[in-house]
Amino acid sequence: MNPELLEILVCPETKQTLRVVEDEVLERVNRAVEQGTLHTRGGDKVKEPLEEGLLREDGEILYPVRDDIPILLVDEAIPLASLD
Repeated sequence: MNPELLEILVCPETKQTLRVVEDEVLERVNRAVEQGTLHTRGGDKVKEPLEEGLLREDGEILYPVRDDIPILLVDEAIPLASLD
């Protein structure tokens, strides 16, 4: 993720800052994807493992990054409360 871009990105819902998600969290997210138990806030099942993501400052919401493009749509956000 481009550091200059990361400095200006915020959560579209709460305006909290975003940071690159840690590998440990990403591993937990991808385990849930493999198990078929992870859903977006819009209710869609997450079918593809994530290589990168942006974590909201409060640690509750993950925005996926696909092909180096942050997907900052509220319905595409992944709530992390359901992770084991």
